[in-house]
Amino acid sequence: MLPPFGEEHEELRQTVARFVAAEIGPHVDEWEAAREFPRELYGRCAELGFLGLKFPERYGGQGGDHLHDAIWVEELARSGGSGGVAAGLNAHASIALPPIFNFGTEQQKQRWLVAGIAGEKIGALGITEPGAGSDVAGIATRADRVDGGYLVNGSKTFITNGVRADFLVCACKTNQEGGHGGISFLVLERQMPGYEVAAKLEKMGWHSSDTGELAFTDVEVPAENLLGEENGGFKLIMANFAWERLLMAIGAVGAMQRLIEVTVAYALEREAFGRPIGKFQAIRHQVAEMATKAEASRALTYNALRLFHTGQDCIREVSMAKLVTQRAVLEIADQSLQIHGGYGYMREYGIERAVRDARLGPIGGGTDEVMKEILGKTMGL
Repeated sequence: MLPPFGEEHEELRQTVARFVAAEIGPHVDEWEAAREFPRELYGRCAELGFLGLKFPERYGGQGGDHLHDAIWVEELARSGGSGGVAAGLNAHASIALPPIFNFGTEQQKQRWLVAGIAGEKIGALGITEPGAGSDVAGIATRADRVDGGYLVNGSKTFITNGVRADFLVCACKTNQEGGHGGISFLVLERQMPGYEVAAKLEKMGWHSSDTGELAFTDVEVPAENLLGEENGGFKLIMANFAWERLLMAIGAVGAMQRLIEVTVAYALEREAFGRPIGKFQAIRHQVAEMATKAEASRALTYNALRLFHTGQDCIREVSMAKLVTQRAVLEIADQSLQIHGGYGYMREYGIERAVRDARLGPIGGGTDEVMKEILGKTMGL
């Protein structure tokens, strides 16, 4: 059973496709070379309502649901051809803003959510550290209680939007002995003394998004910037991970569809030995395999989305979708490059970019190994 997409959802899909084709696609090569896309793109997306699709109208959102957000993510990946642009936009709208909406006070929502939906302030989520990735309990950034708030010291790395973010939803240890139970979330703002962008990181893929390493030295954070309950941050992390992993699966489904469309068009156009290469059995079979992987991935992902959308327990299905789709899109990108031959290896077609962008999938948002561990535990092992 697929998610209940209605006419309104499909109209949104067409709107996103037209926007991406007109205002993102023509500029991707330029933004990839610059290692970032213009900040103004957030404002343009806000004008069209894309940054607040599932947030209430009272905060400037569109009053939609998870399905609206899913269509935005999928179509952005299918039409855009750039993992970096999608990552930068989604890290803000779909990763950094939801915790503020779900766990923030009304004052916090007015301060950061409203500005974020309007594209006036850009957000990022800060969990990963140089010494703590999949092991969330191992984060070392600490927030010590002081009069009026907290004193934050530590660092974060691999933070999408880390260089340009105006605010960071940051995981900190507020109880050094508490393990998972000692984590809290504070909203840090880049103008705070001691908040430093230590480095802009160079990556294998996602070139048009900025990725930063952040350092915090005696950053004074007011108590009013505590998001949710003190020492209750692990619940926030787990809630956000489920949606982040589902978004990665949805984005991969869109990217696979684009790769298949581009590959079929090339196979019908490119000739060898007097006929289009798509007429050779070897190529037809490869494309058939690609399409089958993509359709199976879509079915698995849409089922997880349906469960998430209806509020059902779906950690098993989301983990499966994340695991399968990230492998599949990498394999399909590589198959597409093989069919394109030497042209696929050149930057003109964007196929080599798709391979580089896809490689992060089995790592980011929870590695393949972590997904398997989760699945094993759901099976009683």
